[in-house]
Amino acid sequence: MPAAVVIGSQWGDEGKGKIIDRLSQSAQMTVRYSGGDNAGHSIVVGNQNIALRLVPSGILNHDALCVISNGTVINPTTLLEEIKTLNQLGIPTDHLRISDRAHVIFPYHILQDQQQEIDRAKNGEKIGTTNKGIGPAYMDKMQRIGIRMVDLLEPETLESKIEFNLQQKKRLLDAELFEQLPSAHELANQYLEFGKTLKPLITDTSYLINEELHQENKVLLEGAQGSMLDIDHGTYPFVTSSNPTAGGASTGTGIGPKSVDHIIGVCKAYVSRVGAGPFPTEQLNSIGDQIRETAHEYGTVTHRPRRIGWFDGVLLKYVSQLNGFTDLVVNCLDVLSGFETVKISTGYEVNGNKINYYPASDNLLEQAQPIYRELPGWSEDLTQIKSFDELPLNAQKFLHAIEEVTETRISAFSVGPDREQTVEVNQIW
Repeated sequence: MPAAVVIGSQWGDEGKGKIIDRLSQSAQMTVRYSGGDNAGHSIVVGNQNIALRLVPSGILNHDALCVISNGTVINPTTLLEEIKTLNQLGIPTDHLRISDRAHVIFPYHILQDQQQEIDRAKNGEKIGTTNKGIGPAYMDKMQRIGIRMVDLLEPETLESKIEFNLQQKKRLLDAELFEQLPSAHELANQYLEFGKTLKPLITDTSYLINEELHQENKVLLEGAQGSMLDIDHGTYPFVTSSNPTAGGASTGTGIGPKSVDHIIGVCKAYVSRVGAGPFPTEQLNSIGDQIRETAHEYGTVTHRPRRIGWFDGVLLKYVSQLNGFTDLVVNCLDVLSGFETVKISTGYEVNGNKINYYPASDNLLEQAQPIYRELPGWSEDLTQIKSFDELPLNAQKFLHAIEEVTETRISAFSVGPDREQTVEVNQIW
């Protein structure tokens, strides 16, 4: 049984958590393969709103293993707090497993994040990072000086590795920031305690995942953030530090690409974004304000107000081709109820010329004026809809237009935040 990957199709916050939670109910394993605790997945079950940052969204299915794999970077403080919170809510976490190859975030990574934003701000070039130390942890990984979860189980070597890292960070951090750090000995003792607590969960997760696949069990892979924040293919440099796209699922878990045959893109019926960077369809007006307030568009982790724009068909077509989507799920369709017209961009105009591709150049994107296809809106409340045929005709036409522009089949749409407010049009998995 090949694996399925759930991918964010915009700049994150598309509602992946809800779709993963729904699909994970029939899976034998759910795996988080990229990112760190800068990602926030919200799951609404009944009256309970559960915000997850590191733990995979499939944690609610106690009959399935839940894995944080090697492609992630882990802040043990955040992870232990999250486990504690879930347990207090009556949600067990004994089925959670953590890759021994996943890299670890230390306090110096968070300070390095702050240092870089301070330095960028001097030139007016802030990225808008969450200051969680994600980028610096991935930098250390690539520089081959990173510390992995397995190191937290080896007291004889951990302190020396931390000492070497502190020597490197002293050259990078302003003195007042560096002085905030504990000593190598203090950090080693703290992280060894983390290791003792998490030891029962730490294992070779690549082996576990491949075993599930060999037994023809369903394995659901979830990325963090969205495709347009991919370090290689997103709106660089306003991106994350990993590959949340489908290609990252293989390296981030330790399984072969042939093991994946369902690639499910998740998007909103509009677009949202947190942080700086180009955003061609952004609505800095009453339309954007109305969507933001109706949908409560504020960051799960940071609580920052999200930027809002009309659905960007150029972006979605690019992302669909990039990931090889087999299916598309459109969330938040109910949010657009009440608009006289709704819009989908089908191209951009740049310097008087029409383009129908997503350019790499920041300068071109800043100049890009969306070319919109305008469709009649609808006023009906969609939150109780149970099938595609129950949708108002104009809402049906809107979804068909998205399929046409993105050249991707819509297999489900949602009309509210709850698990049960997702309507399947075609069988997803």
